[in-house]
Amino acid sequence: MGRLLKPDCKLCRTERVKLFLKGKKCISEKCPLEKRPYSPGEHGKSSRAKIAGFSIQLREKQKVKRYYGLLEKQFKLYFKKSDKMKGITGENLLSLLERRLDNVLYRLGFSLSRAHARQLISHGYIKVNDVKVDIPSYLTKEGDVISFKNKIFKSEILINMIKSNKETVNIPSWLEADFENLRGKIIHLPKREDVSLPVEEHLVVELYSR
Repeated sequence: MGRLLKPDCKLCRTERVKLFLKGKKCISEKCPLEKRPYSPGEHGKSSRAKIAGFSIQLREKQKVKRYYGLLEKQFKLYFKKSDKMKGITGENLLSLLERRLDNVLYRLGFSLSRAHARQLISHGYIKVNDVKVDIPSYLTKEGDVISFKNKIFKSEILINMIKSNKETVNIPSWLEADFENLRGKIIHLPKREDVSLPVEEHLVVELYSR
């Protein structure tokens, strides 16, 4: 199975926007983007050349892809699916990506990052409607209840780490979180205004429509 091998913080610096790939480090003074707000590499400090057309579209696509931790093939499949749905393709795409189980777990504040969420899911800690789901790309739907298997309660460190997120996480309106019982619920499907990533999704659509 393919993996993203480039250091997470370099991805943020390349896109010059926080992708929140390293959990609490991203909101602390240790964030490399705060210290070095320019692209990585020997010529990173020099002003970036003006980009236009294809380059702008490519950067927007890369930003979204890296934000959700997807490979190119996976991302393209989501685009094809969103293109077949009713409504605006770009908004459909973001809604599909938001509904991924790893993203939902992160949005609820039950993981430090999407990568951490994928680890919890793959290790069999997560249930959807009381049924174990170990597929990070599982698409949640309205009314789904996300919870943890009992084995997680044997790990006090993990429990305390998750509950400490309660003070810092900003839970979107389409989700409901219960930190005491470590349960979350999908109130309604996410809309464009629920996605905090500063991206112009129509540029991604234009890129794939070439």
